[in-house]
Amino acid sequence: MRVLHAAAVIALLAAPAYAQQKPVPKYGDAPVEKTRSQIEEYQHAESAYKRSRGNITDRTPTDPGGNARSVDAPKAVAKPSPAKPKTKTSGTAN
Repeated sequence: MRVLHAAAVIALLAAPAYAQQKPVPKYGDAPVEKTRSQIEEYQHAESAYKRSRGNITDRTPTDPGGNARSVDAPKAVAKPSPAKPKTKTSGTAN
């Protein structure tokens, strides 16, 4: 009984979402003609896109990590630490 209720709930929730989808044209169907308003809307969107592309400047790509590393900088050479002289310890204390 619970299985039937769960299936009914899923079907009721999925039906409105399925109904909102546009129908997919089948193979061989003639393409639907666009209305004048759809054509004007497409042309307006295309011209707005072309204008926005004109606002982009032609800049060279930047390297955000360029300050952190440098190609020309020499590598640091590890300096040997001076040897510490050994101290003698005597067996007798003063």
